[in-house]
Amino acid sequence: MHCPYCQAEDTKVIDSRLVADGSQTRRRRSCEVCQSRFTTFETADLALPKVIKSDGERQPFDGSKLKKGMLRALEKRPLSTEEIDACFSKILYKIRTCGEREIKSLRIGEIMMESLKEVDKVAYVRFASVYRDFQDIKDFSAEIHSLNKEKPKKK
Repeated sequence: MHCPYCQAEDTKVIDSRLVADGSQTRRRRSCEVCQSRFTTFETADLALPKVIKSDGERQPFDGSKLKKGMLRALEKRPLSTEEIDACFSKILYKIRTCGEREIKSLRIGEIMMESLKEVDKVAYVRFASVYRDFQDIKDFSAEIHSLNKEKPKKK
């Protein structure tokens, strides 16, 4: 790996750790030339299905769009970066293992909502309000009421 500071080719791995439920490797590196230290993350590059939009258009899967929506829903919520990354990894895993070469954007939204509901109910309602296009306070109230009716999961 090239050093991001001096572009030298000689970098050395100092430390490696598994992160994000073991689906990612965090490597601490040092440049042999300028002695700078930096961190890299390594993940398996697995094929994700194409996304079928609601208008029928097919697009390559874009994880950054999904992560952006997730981060917007989780904004100012008390989750650590590790918890957010683990949740996002779980979402990608569900999408990757659906067994399909194409997946509807609606299904991706459902997977996102299921995962957000497990980690943060407020983020879930935020995401659902945009995803399901809530029009007024009654829609929010109905969604919150349905959350209250669910049996709490044991941790």
